[in-house]
Amino acid sequence: ERFRVLPVLIFDGKDGQSFTQETERCTACGICAKVCPPQCIWIVQAKDPQGKPLPKASEFYIDVDVCMNCGFCAEYCPFDAIKMDHTFELGSEERKVSHIFDIQRLHVSTEYYARTHPKAWAEEESRRKAETAKKAARG
Repeated sequence: ERFRVLPVLIFDGKDGQSFTQETERCTACGICAKVCPPQCIWIVQAKDPQGKPLPKASEFYIDVDVCMNCGFCAEYCPFDAIKMDHTFELGSEERKVSHIFDIQRLHVSTEYYARTHPKAWAEEESRRKAETAKKAARG
């Protein structure tokens, strides 16, 4: 289960659904891009019609040929928005288009992540519930 190949972005939802700004976990904070040793992650923060920054990414790219699969991006993400996936069959005859993953290609649902990483998902859910209960008890 801990085998890691490439990062994916998690959104709260089920398989077959598309992500929305409400279900997306990524806030475009840029920590993943900062800790990435080969600097293969690029993020553009979304803006509202008045130009005010929103806590979402409008563009998110990972150059999978440069990614060294270290998992730092997933480890340092404070929102559990980026995780390492198991998909490793990535061969193709060209590089400039199909090996630069965009936000659409990177998104996977929490249902997919729970199915492919059941132990990690259970640990994260129990931690998340404990934090929610702790916050509720405080206030």
